[in-house]
Amino acid sequence: MLRPRLRIPLRPRLPTAPVQSQLLPLASRMRSMHSLMPLEYNTKNEVSQKGIPDFLSPAAFNIAWTQYQTHLLEKLNSLTAGMSLCTLSAETDWESKHVKEIMLGNARDPNAAPIFNYASMIHNNHFFFKHIATKPVEMPANLRGHLEKSFGSIETLRQQMVYTAASMFGPGFVWLVKTSRPGLPIAFKEVDMNTAAGGSTEAGIEAGKSYFEKTAYGAGKTNAVSKKVAFAPGGTDLLPVLCLNTWEHVWLWDYGFGVGQTHGGKLAYAEAWWKKINWELVQKEANIQKLEMSAGGAPAPSAAAAA
Repeated sequence: MLRPRLRIPLRPRLPTAPVQSQLLPLASRMRSMHSLMPLEYNTKNEVSQKGIPDFLSPAAFNIAWTQYQTHLLEKLNSLTAGMSLCTLSAETDWESKHVKEIMLGNARDPNAAPIFNYASMIHNNHFFFKHIATKPVEMPANLRGHLEKSFGSIETLRQQMVYTAASMFGPGFVWLVKTSRPGLPIAFKEVDMNTAAGGSTEAGIEAGKSYFEKTAYGAGKTNAVSKKVAFAPGGTDLLPVLCLNTWEHVWLWDYGFGVGQTHGGKLAYAEAWWKKINWELVQKEANIQKLEMSAGGAPAPSAAAAA
């Protein structure tokens, strides 16, 4: 006669060392070379808990910075973990490289587009957040003088950056960059990389063709353009000093679309951002020196970096 028996499971023993599943993908078990670094104004998680006053709530900051940046870093780690990737110039161990090096090294390699996409977004998102100030920072006089020479007034610059961001049809970044122009020691200009390649007019189309022709070179190819420019234009002749992030996940949580409002949505977000800029850091990025402020108009030291 068969008798039913009650089986009481034993309490599982706690392992003395962490157990790692063998079913996890190999890339996820690799060491993470790139990790989320705390922002200077959030070293004690004060912004994570309270948000950025009059700009981003704690929830919005968590999504736009903590969660999204971590997501991007995890993706980049999975793409570069334990791999030496063959680029157009050489075989490179991207796992051990800085994110900016990864971005620049893969910018002209179509086969490495996913790596470039994640690395560039990590760099741009960090660049945006690190230039934010939780308390008002006055614009230094030296920087103000140069900006007024380039834009006519600070209000003109503000309107260009704010309204360019508000009018962009898709996500992206609006940049303030330092560049060299004949006859001026230093100049700044605002760049919307989503529409930098021209417009619908014949002049805009021709400008777009020239832009894309130039940006197609610089990856070790020999041609008339690359002899003059080591990287594509925008990679060597522009120095980014400030940017505004217009991706929806940054502003949509707090500002919405502004439906039925005369002032709201992305425009309200961009105007709030302008009041939270760390202008001291912008001047540091621009590397403005006394020589550049001279009345004689002496040539400025060359400055170049990738946006």
